[in-house]
Amino acid sequence: MSPPADRELVAAARAARALAYAPYSGYRVGAALLTAGGEVVRAANVENASYGLTLCAERAAVVAAVAAGHRRFQAVAVVADGPDPAALCGACRQVLREFPAGLGLRVLLAGESGDEIVATTLADLLPASFGPERLGRDPEGDFRSGPGPGSGPGLGSGEGRDG
Repeated sequence: MSPPADRELVAAARAARALAYAPYSGYRVGAALLTAGGEVVRAANVENASYGLTLCAERAAVVAAVAAGHRRFQAVAVVADGPDPAALCGACRQVLREFPAGLGLRVLLAGESGDEIVATTLADLLPASFGPERLGRDPEGDFRSGPGPGSGPGLGSGEGRDG
């Protein structure tokens, strides 16, 4: 991705941030996930009175992308409240690790305003990580089917939009 493309993805995350549901903390986060097919999937954090059920923007974007048939991602941009970039929580890092880009996923971090964009990779944010290959799965292969829970005829199989 080029810097102009980075800025566009960050702008999409900023727009998503404006839609956050954060009545308890007031801390709004937006994420924009760039799929391998070039589509941008946006999402925001959704808080819950039972705090443990709060859904981060990054995981919400992954869920929305998967529900739309995407499984391969090029980059994610995350925008949080305040002027400075904020990093992803550990749970979001691990969820993003699950998909084929894995540790090579580009991660763009920005604040709600300003021009500073921190560009990094999931490898830098999640060293010594645990991934699908540790369970005998090829993250570049057909990770939607095969042995395991939910597999079998018509379950978890088929091609997604990102192939």
